[in-house]
Amino acid sequence: MEQPDLTKPTMMWTPTRQNTNIDILRRKINAKYEVKLENYWSFHDWSIENYADFWKEFWDFAGIIHSQPYEQVIDTTKKISEIPQWFKGARLNFAENLLRYKDNKIALYVTGEGMNPVEEVTFAELYNRVGAYAAAMKKLGVKKGDRVVGYLPNGQEAVEAMLAAASLGAIWSSTSPDFGVTGVLDRFLQIRPKLIFSVDKVVYNGKLHDHLEKLRLVVQGLSDIEKVIVIQLKKTLGSGESQFSSVPKSCSLEDFLEVGKDKEGNIPNLEFVQVPFNHPLCILYSSGTTGPPKCMVHSHGGTLIKHLEEHLLQGNMDRNDVIMYYTTTGWMMWNWMVTALAVGASLVLYDGSPFIPSPSAMWDLVDKTGITIFGISAKWLAAVEAKEVKPRETHSLKTLHTILSTGSPLKPQSYDYVYKHIKSDILLGSITGGSDIVACFAGQNPTLPVHRGEIQSQHLGIAFECWNSEGKAVTGEKGELICTKPFPSMPTHFWNDPEGKRYQQAYFRKFSGVWCHGDFCLINPETKGILMLGRSDATLNPNGVRFGSAEIYHVVESISEIQDSLCVSHFDRNGEEKVILFLKMASGQVKTDDLIGRVKVAIRKELSPRHVPALILEIKDIPYTINGKKIEVAVKEILSGRNIKDRGFLENPQSLDLFRNIPELQEF
Repeated sequence: MEQPDLTKPTMMWTPTRQNTNIDILRRKINAKYEVKLENYWSFHDWSIENYADFWKEFWDFAGIIHSQPYEQVIDTTKKISEIPQWFKGARLNFAENLLRYKDNKIALYVTGEGMNPVEEVTFAELYNRVGAYAAAMKKLGVKKGDRVVGYLPNGQEAVEAMLAAASLGAIWSSTSPDFGVTGVLDRFLQIRPKLIFSVDKVVYNGKLHDHLEKLRLVVQGLSDIEKVIVIQLKKTLGSGESQFSSVPKSCSLEDFLEVGKDKEGNIPNLEFVQVPFNHPLCILYSSGTTGPPKCMVHSHGGTLIKHLEEHLLQGNMDRNDVIMYYTTTGWMMWNWMVTALAVGASLVLYDGSPFIPSPSAMWDLVDKTGITIFGISAKWLAAVEAKEVKPRETHSLKTLHTILSTGSPLKPQSYDYVYKHIKSDILLGSITGGSDIVACFAGQNPTLPVHRGEIQSQHLGIAFECWNSEGKAVTGEKGELICTKPFPSMPTHFWNDPEGKRYQQAYFRKFSGVWCHGDFCLINPETKGILMLGRSDATLNPNGVRFGSAEIYHVVESISEIQDSLCVSHFDRNGEEKVILFLKMASGQVKTDDLIGRVKVAIRKELSPRHVPALILEIKDIPYTINGKKIEVAVKEILSGRNIKDRGFLENPQSLDLFRNIPELQEF
């Protein structure tokens, strides 16, 4: 991705929808508050200057189901760093809001590798299934504040278990079966769960993998576990009954659900425990690259209202939508997707490789289930482009109106690929946020054009700014992603951080009194669009010039011979910081002196001479998290001679070993 020409942005798409939800709410606010908000940007300014009023109006607009009204939206005299309480006095339940529909519309399309046909679950069936889970949990003693966890694939059981736990006021946390035992224990040991849901087998890349040994080791390490519910995989690849007696305290899902029935074999009515707005709903985790993962606690109300703002306003979603995000249960995008049930939209849950049985598998699924909003990682989009998949020529895609991408910055050439080879009339929304906020700061917008390489806009109610090192807001130059005012989906606290020291250290240390997210960004003064430039904890600083690694990737990965790259800083024997660039070559390509010369020329031309790496090396693989993020910090640690013990969060953990004992760095 070349450095963008900020004076001549390339427009890829213009809004086509009339009377969006953003427009409807904007006009209501104009009438009620006697203001003249004429477009999105004036609405955004109003929403952050009057953030208490904005979230108050959105509460009503979204129809948040609650049993007790709030006394105060927020104390606006408090800074964001004081973690002010939202909607004080309100009582509600997250699951009740997601299960508001009880009709025969399809709520879940459940599929994955080898699953044919796609299974369908209606809203009425989902409601009843959650009731069965909740009744069984209650009989087993699960109560408000207890932790219930899933070591689960992205399927209907994960959704049902999560909603059941939430209905009781219990706290949900999940990770995917591809996490290793150490990675799971590093997370779940901190929160001491009472119940764990898991599976006996998993399917990936056309192969059936036994999961019971990993589950057994995890359960042995969790002394507080009272019951292990094992979901037996019978749907794929001819897998049969399994024996899970080796797993302590285990039972089948069927036996678990029997526990909740009364003497007549009936399931009690589903009840929703009413909790305060900031009562814990779920716990998410940081990657844990250089230490124990942070346990970020997110609330019933904050998660609900922020997700609904993103679905209803930024996504203009309604009951006609069918949304799929290719995700695991260990990524915040799973939580984000599931909340779309509160809009009445249908979810497509997919488990397995997105390239099986062919690189067009996801586009087949779009046509089969009528997906309207399709979410994927930037890495996946680059991969299908490399495989020369051209769904515009082979698929209908008539229902698809939005593609969302996150995980890492979306390259400008991926914009070209989408509009040329996927669909020309589509909103391509690059979105950015994180597990820290279980939501997004910026992303898709149905009222604004899409410009090549840019995120369309900050979200409503989010006081997003770009700050330079002096703590001044800037446009047209790179800086830190900052949020200056409170928003509802901030973590209420970190688990096992009673005085809030780790929380304050994580977000408020760099700039006093404001949220510093740890990402480099740049705001285009011409379009107001946003470019994400990599993590600031992986900052490169050769010769006093600070820049993000994504700036290098944008240039290098536009060269056809290069499939992927990773850029880190490393101190040479004289103690000077240098930039090392690792290249993963495309299939059939080799690193040559000519290629290295072209890489250097491109970086010098598109960025500056100071951006040119001191050393460019070939590497066979680049480490990624399971969620599609490059792991630069772990590579820096290895180059410095340290070990990375927890590799459970990595998609390809063996790749880290490639960076150890590199001959060219021995004499560097």
